[in-house]
Amino acid sequence: MAQKQAKNMMFFIVGLCSVFVYGCANKRQNMPVFDTVNVVQNSVINEKSVPIFPKKAALTTDTAQHFALDLPKRCNVDWDNQSVVSVLPEEKIEIVRINNGDPLPDLKVSDFDFKKMYVKDVLEKLLADTDVSVLEDQKTFEKITGSIKTGSLADAVDLITKLGRVYYSYDKEFGELHITGHGKFMIKMPKDETMIMAIIDAMRGADVLNLLVNWQDKTVVFEGNYQTQREVAKIIADVSAKKYVIAWDMDVYRVYPKTDNPIVWMNMLPAFGETNIHMSIPGVVGRALVVSPEINTKTLQQFISQQAKMVLISQGTFALPNGWQSRFDIGQCGKEDRLETDLIVGATGTYGNYGGYNKIDAKIVLSTSNGELTSFKIMSNVGDNYVFVGIPTHAFVTTPETLISPFAELVVFVSPRLISIVDANKTDSKQLVGDNLRDFLNQ
Repeated sequence: MAQKQAKNMMFFIVGLCSVFVYGCANKRQNMPVFDTVNVVQNSVINEKSVPIFPKKAALTTDTAQHFALDLPKRCNVDWDNQSVVSVLPEEKIEIVRINNGDPLPDLKVSDFDFKKMYVKDVLEKLLADTDVSVLEDQKTFEKITGSIKTGSLADAVDLITKLGRVYYSYDKEFGELHITGHGKFMIKMPKDETMIMAIIDAMRGADVLNLLVNWQDKTVVFEGNYQTQREVAKIIADVSAKKYVIAWDMDVYRVYPKTDNPIVWMNMLPAFGETNIHMSIPGVVGRALVVSPEINTKTLQQFISQQAKMVLISQGTFALPNGWQSRFDIGQCGKEDRLETDLIVGATGTYGNYGGYNKIDAKIVLSTSNGELTSFKIMSNVGDNYVFVGIPTHAFVTTPETLISPFAELVVFVSPRLISIVDANKTDSKQLVGDNLRDFLNQ
């Protein structure tokens, strides 16, 4: 009897499971089918939806931020038409203030004295018997002392504001003389774009950053206080007094050896001949080779290609007045984002006569945001080129490990150019090549 009950119980359980499985299968068949959903950068996307993005801050986009009209001028070197020495006619560089307002009334001033008074108070005293009111757009703190025996009202106001290191503008319609500590100025630049870039770089080096450059009419507009104006005027005067500008053209490469061995730079001697390698200068990192014009970008690439692959990281040019310092930011003219784009090449150069030889005395500094990487002091002839080798790419790696070969290295090719600025009435149409070039350099 018990055995029969067990069999019935087993049959009941099997039947129940069959019903359950059938019900589950039935339920699965009746389940709704959902679309496939992809999540792409925090945005839910399917065939019936549109991307939903998180709100971004109202900031200028990167591509617009990096837009600059001078980049094509800075980031290209025409190696096939490079001129080692060029002559430019001297041009007047003029700086003028452009927001003076209307002309002041044609009045005469005589026997006017002031002692330890604020500029506004002096001007109010000067204009007491006129309908002109004085408005201080920006608080001034200079106390001035002076005396005007005779002159026009315009000359008197000019003197007073210069003593107080402030600027004025006159509104004839309302009879208001406004004074402020800031002015707006225009620099009328020379026509040569290399000279313009040299002056702009010099101004930026003096922290005059708010520059509006019009490349069409060759003018630069900036704003600043009296100190800013003096700094810019000093730069303009110094540049105008210089008779030479040194320009630097360069290519920056990353080099990958074809084997697990470093590049053998000593092979340059049999490849180019000892007479074409003029100097070898060691640095804290790397080595500078001063070479003849026979070693240029094309011949250097041909030599390196026998041992390694080369990738052009950056190319560009910069210029500086004789004896000044300037810099080239590799990333600004970078072909793509690489480890080396943090690199800055700084240069100081002076052309002159040294011991009876006309030479360029230069200091080249390679640095990153972490500080100076290496530097070289070089005295070379006009026409010589520099090749910086032996700087490992691992110097730019910031992680403990990398896929980059330990034998990969940075190679920088630099070609200095001399620009002579001469009196416009004395320019010579002769090309500076051959004997003409030698005669010019020996003057």
